[in-house]
Amino acid sequence: MGRKHLSSIANHVLQRSAEELGTSVDHLVEEFEAGWKPDVVYVGDSSSYSRKLVEFCSSKALIKLCQNIEERICNGSYSRFTYDMMLAWQTPSAVDEESQTESTAKEKDDRKIHAKVPPEQDDVPLFYSDLMPLLANDEPSVEEDAFVWLGSLVPLLSDIVNGRFTFETLTAPTGNRLFYPAYDKFLKEIDNCIKHLQKQAKPKGVELADDEFILHVEGTATTQRVVRHIRGTSWPGRLTLTNCALYFEASGVITYEDALKIDLSRDIDHSVKPAATGPWGAPLFDKAIVYESPELQEGVVLEFPEITSSTRRDHWLALTKEVLLMHKFLSQFKVECPLQAWEMHARTILSIIRLHAAREMQRISAPNPTKFLIFDLYDELPKGDFVLEQISESLKRVNSAQPCSASSILRKMKLSETITSSLKAKQVTTASKTIAGSEDDNKTLLENAVDQARKEGKKVVKAKAAIEGLKEEGIGENALILMELLKPFKSVFPWFREIIYWDKPMTTLMVIVAVTLTVYKEWVGKAIAAFLLLVVANMVRARQRRLKDKQKEIVVCTASDQPVTTRENIVSAQYGFMTVREIIQEANATILKLHSILVSRAHKHANMVMLGLIGLAILLAVIPFKYLIITAIFHSMIMTSKLGKYLKNGQGDRRMKEWWDSIPPTPVRIVDEASACPK
Repeated sequence: MGRKHLSSIANHVLQRSAEELGTSVDHLVEEFEAGWKPDVVYVGDSSSYSRKLVEFCSSKALIKLCQNIEERICNGSYSRFTYDMMLAWQTPSAVDEESQTESTAKEKDDRKIHAKVPPEQDDVPLFYSDLMPLLANDEPSVEEDAFVWLGSLVPLLSDIVNGRFTFETLTAPTGNRLFYPAYDKFLKEIDNCIKHLQKQAKPKGVELADDEFILHVEGTATTQRVVRHIRGTSWPGRLTLTNCALYFEASGVITYEDALKIDLSRDIDHSVKPAATGPWGAPLFDKAIVYESPELQEGVVLEFPEITSSTRRDHWLALTKEVLLMHKFLSQFKVECPLQAWEMHARTILSIIRLHAAREMQRISAPNPTKFLIFDLYDELPKGDFVLEQISESLKRVNSAQPCSASSILRKMKLSETITSSLKAKQVTTASKTIAGSEDDNKTLLENAVDQARKEGKKVVKAKAAIEGLKEEGIGENALILMELLKPFKSVFPWFREIIYWDKPMTTLMVIVAVTLTVYKEWVGKAIAAFLLLVVANMVRARQRRLKDKQKEIVVCTASDQPVTTRENIVSAQYGFMTVREIIQEANATILKLHSILVSRAHKHANMVMLGLIGLAILLAVIPFKYLIITAIFHSMIMTSKLGKYLKNGQGDRRMKEWWDSIPPTPVRIVDEASACPK
């Protein structure tokens, strides 16, 4: 008999949990209440007690479910039971159920989605033929909080750090509501993706490590092409991504050649970025990625040809960055324990598999890959480094033998049997706490950091959306000439770089001493006078050599030692055009952001700038200017030395970048009619 204070779905979940655990509902309730003080349990909102009871029973049942999770997903029992858990968590008490019934009745006339998936369409991916609305029914739908709660217990559906982003992207076509047919389809797509990856052939000529698993493959006979560009030549082949490296196998006459390995796990200053490629190396099509490393003279350029968009490139770029950033995270936070490192690997692998499943469900409008990943997401979000710090702290409390951990799920789904057997963790005992409620305090800091990053991210997205509207074309033919005229100044840059970055320590020390002495003795005016006299001397010398007669015009030379073809001229002009265009766009955005601060359109940022200017004014009024200059010189030189690089943590630069990105620019409107122009 059900409990009156619980909703019907909550009573159902308690009954199912008891059956799954081979016990009675009364025994589960007694076990739950034994951990609560009787005078606290029933005080206040009854739904709080009901929800905690649902969480307790669900967590114990999930431990049993996860022990044969692959079979449960295939027969649909896992999706049905866990969906009911989310509904029960969403409406745990009878009061909640009545309120939900009333609101559903009011919305019923507005939501006219009544369809079920016919058996012949069971294998048809979602969104392929606008199927998503058809995967809704009259059952109550799951909302975001319940989705995130289940993801915090079992990181198969989502991860606790990106569950809200995943839910928003996955349910965007259905008004941010998840219906059971779509949920069941998503879980089965995850299972299908895991089985598909297990069947992929290993790269030729290399031996994968025990903890290395294939995450994505393209360039085969049944998939779309991948092309590697080496200067002006192109080589099609097969590209394979694992959780440790990227492998490219050039196509041979009969089979593939030995794979080129790009190790993403090394602790070096390497990166992967979008790139434009085309015939003979012309940057015509923005559909490629380039891997750059200090150990390579040239970057490895890989193109993903498509007729219209660059969706494939964006997908590969996100996956590659995710693996690279994961290893950077493990190195930065010194995650040396093999169990902790593998748990992070497992969570990353599951996030990539979820992205594959979502792409199968959204083939017409591919989802934003960043929303399903972890490190790529928080590398872009403001305050994302705070979230990564909390993730590193949470790893210290990981228990890989827990049946619902990410590594255990991969083992149960037969993806990581080798590594988990070699890294065998302590067994879960009956004395260990359940997965819900035992780490609430530990999760709070992480969830708060995620919420803060999410809020700050929305502000930055809003500001960047305004900047995107400012981009306009209209660069003339003088772009190439301008770039060529600036070339003589490039010879000065290496000399300054040698001084600033201590490439020649003696020269750097001499420059520091000379500049410091000039400033301290207040010889700045004399130094400027000497420079001006030097300019005059050069002008007199040019007059004596009659350079005005010998050089009647400025010749911009674009020739090279080798014959230049029309194609190469087009490529050079294209590069120059893109560079100048980016400079102008950045200049416009910077000026408009400064204008926004000056007129207090960005009120919060304007207050910070005013406080900063007041503080700077006080310093300039109190401290002699020469001492400020000397301090600035010493600070800049120390920060570019080996000592400065060792002490630098990069958080200050990140905070400043996030602050700058969140400034909304002043809107710009372009009018064509003279009458509409301001007087």
